[in-house]
Amino acid sequence: MVVPLMEAVVDTCGSKAGALGALLRAGLPVPDGFVVPFAAYLAAVRDLDLGRFAGESDDVDAARQAVEARPVHAAVIDALGRALDELGDPPVAVRSSAAKEDTGQASAAGQHESFLAVHGVSEVAKAVRACWASLFSPRAIAYRAASGRDDRPSDELSMAVIVQRHMDAEISGVMFTPAAPDEATRIEASWGLGPSIVEGKVTPDAYRVSEDGSVTRTVADKRKRLDRRGTRLVTRDVPTATRNQPTVDDATARKLAELGKQIAAVLGGPQDIEWAIADGRTWVLQSRPVTAAPPPPAPPCGASGITAARLAGMPGSHGTVTGTARIVRGFGDFARVRPGDILVCPFTDPAWTPLLRIAAGVVTETGGVLSHAAIVAREHGIPAVLGIPNATSRLRDDTVITIDGTTGTVTATNA
Repeated sequence: MVVPLMEAVVDTCGSKAGALGALLRAGLPVPDGFVVPFAAYLAAVRDLDLGRFAGESDDVDAARQAVEARPVHAAVIDALGRALDELGDPPVAVRSSAAKEDTGQASAAGQHESFLAVHGVSEVAKAVRACWASLFSPRAIAYRAASGRDDRPSDELSMAVIVQRHMDAEISGVMFTPAAPDEATRIEASWGLGPSIVEGKVTPDAYRVSEDGSVTRTVADKRKRLDRRGTRLVTRDVPTATRNQPTVDDATARKLAELGKQIAAVLGGPQDIEWAIADGRTWVLQSRPVTAAPPPPAPPCGASGITAARLAGMPGSHGTVTGTARIVRGFGDFARVRPGDILVCPFTDPAWTPLLRIAAGVVTETGGVLSHAAIVAREHGIPAVLGIPNATSRLRDDTVITIDGTTGTVTATNA
């Protein structure tokens, strides 16, 4: 009813779990755990007519609710309890591993549910059901439609679920391994747990590690961090003294790059890796193929390059586009977005994916180029400029702007 993570393979447990299983078998540092395989999901929804919900539909919310209401079979509950006991009943991370997720064609980055700091068999079972149901969330459906996969066979809409020991990370990050020997490993890092980085809610430190071991870095002002408190996740202020300190030193950056090389060798190609440092040890939390490489960093433009009409940020996704600036600070502003608008927002977490189907471009105040939203923007060919402080107040709603996602600049054309 459950599969040890060490034994997970793609066919029964999905690409995300399969990659972690391969890394464990290679002796790399992956937190121990197990997988609730596709078979458990398919058994739970066998009598539901879910094939008609493969694409967008007015009834998909009903499908999501129907799946989430499905009881986890007693035999699965029993297996969950035994497997948790074998881990020592610690807090765990419960994460999706859908069919066709984390592939070389589509990452589905952040489109399905993940939960941290889950404790106890009943809460784990609830999180498993929520992962199953997230196949039919608005963002997952919008992602599949934008990827041209909304009409795929219903038997490909299947969800396995990873349950792993939760890591109380002091530092977390994302790493992209190079596609060619002359390219650098790109690393982003910040304090605390990883969702702050992957959801774009903090601008992380950025490192580039060249093949010869040289390291260049840009240290960010990291004001917030996410940590576990019991079974809750809490966001708190980073002390002023450490906000602008580098999260990792050059030696650690080089060690991360070397670990990235090992992971890429095991999995057979350039990888997008989520990692964490807990109790002084580095852990691999996820690895998937790089689906769309980010633009190279822009050279510093200096204060002379920034004017009232021209702002500079980080290049997030290639391309140049001109459109109407639409200030979006939260879900309440979603209805104001029209096709061809350029989103100007504090950050874009994965729940904003439906907007990326109609937006012509994206500008954010925080976030790194390796975040989930930046990955999805690149996959969908949407220019993006990231990390412009106070962009939602410096740019005006309904004005025409031009963004260059390759150079990381935003120009107000009618300022």
